[in-house]
Amino acid sequence: MKRAARAILLPIVVSVSACGFQLAGSGSLPVAMQTTYVDTGEPHSDFTASLSEALRRRGLDIVDSSAEASARLIISQDSSGQRVLSVSARNIPREYEVFYAVTFSLEANGQPLIEPELLIARRNYTYDETQVLGKEREEVILRRALAEDLARQVVRRIEAVSGREATPAI
Repeated sequence: MKRAARAILLPIVVSVSACGFQLAGSGSLPVAMQTTYVDTGEPHSDFTASLSEALRRRGLDIVDSSAEASARLIISQDSSGQRVLSVSARNIPREYEVFYAVTFSLEANGQPLIEPELLIARRNYTYDETQVLGKEREEVILRRALAEDLARQVVRRIEAVSGREATPAI
């Protein structure tokens, strides 16, 4: 039975790895980012916290000054907000859109690796004026989730740059 399972699993594993499939978080970041300074005007935002944590989990050392760093991740925009999507017949908001926008770029050893890029994440939620506290908490949770999503997108974008550098030109 074990032999049959191995015979079935081995071709699947080989074919998945041959197509370039990688588990989330298994890509590589540029070696020059080993010590990285996150240059932002919003050091205590949800996005900056999520991004710093994601980079630390990947083994990078996040330093407190650009003088100590070999790479600089520049967050030139870090903003979030909400807007009304729909209102009731009595002109009471019924649905909101929460958004989070970041613009980032990356420099390593004084050379630009990623030019400034804008990323925006959005989520909608319904509003009920009878559940004000619960809906305020829902908005905070959504905003934090959007920041985490954007942090993962930035890390994937950096991985893509690292993959391009590792691929020899033909």
